Amino acid sequence: MDPHRQRALVRAEKPELVILDTEELNAETPVDLLDSDITPVERLFVRNTGTMPAVAAATAWTFAIDGCVRLARTWTLPDLARQFATVTEASVLECAGNGRAFFSDPAGTVLWRHGAAGCVAWTGVRLADVLDACGVLPEAVYTAHHSPDLRLDGRGPALSRGVPIAKALAPETLLCWAANGAPLPALHGGPLRLIVPGFPGSASQKWITRLEVRDREHDGERMRHLYYRLPRRPLRYGDPIDPEEFDVITDMPPRAIITSPRAGHVAGSGRPLAVRGFAWSGHVSVATVEVSPDGGRAWRVATLAPVRDRFAWRRFETMFDDLPRGPFELVARTSDADGRAQPLASASWNPRGYCNNTVHRLTGLVR
Repeated sequence: MDPHRQRALVRAEKPELVILDTEELNAETPVDLLDSDITPVERLFVRNTGTMPAVAAATAWTFAIDGCVRLARTWTLPDLARQFATVTEASVLECAGNGRAFFSDPAGTVLWRHGAAGCVAWTGVRLADVLDACGVLPEAVYTAHHSPDLRLDGRGPALSRGVPIAKALAPETLLCWAANGAPLPALHGGPLRLIVPGFPGSASQKWITRLEVRDREHDGERMRHLYYRLPRRPLRYGDPIDPEEFDVITDMPPRAIITSPRAGHVAGSGRPLAVRGFAWSGHVSVATVEVSPDGGRAWRVATLAPVRDRFAWRRFETMFDDLPRGPFELVARTSDADGRAQPLASASWNPRGYCNNTVHRLTGLVR
């Protein structure tokens, strides 16, 4: 499906999203529309790196595993559902470039703000169970994901990512055919996709038809050339780049978003201002969320809701009942259990603009 038809599909199925001015399809969710514990699919961001493939009926779709396994096997979706335990888990899906627009120096091309994320209830089977049925060999190091989507110029796969074998065998990594209790839409990789919580969204490959188990780090499309990689040491814009000093991103940083009030909110003087939103992190749990009403000078610890699932986001709430008349600037920041906190300004620069988890700020007025 060409980019124009993809955009038309987004406008029809996701009319509230903002389609970014990029060659590839990228559609972002305004942050105030993410005010649900589970993100409705029609409000989940979209990121395609090439053309959408022609999608066969779910009953005709097949998925194969080969490579460093004792037995290569192929399943249909009904086979997967029949042979393995079906599970549903809520987890965050986030683009590695979320927050890229807030770098002060040029970085990457898809200028996401804060809305390239959502928390969905994914249904499918554990990839570990399917891999176990094939017998992973001791030399297995990495997976390689293969799908039928092509680059926009038609010259090869649009994406072929992979993950370390330990993550492929982790209980949270799923082969999914449903989202929020409904069949997975084509825009989100239906009829079958991977979900790899804690990793950048690119690892959760859409329209997957084959998984190859490899004895080395995968080198497929967008596994090289600094894609989805961060430098081992801080860089500044204009510094020389050595690709050998970059590592694949395997853990997303902590982030919090304010979903209410929305930017530009006008509050009545003497009335309490309720603030709420969500916080999440990669593999390390969220520990605290702080909210400032004055741009980051004074902070208040927010109340965190209980953990729903390990990789789901957590609701935070607080109340300000003493804001003076005039403009206010709300800021939310989260810290994880290892002490990683969101920066008040941009994260360390990198050439493709990944993992900029700068704090969410919004302004309003009390009158």
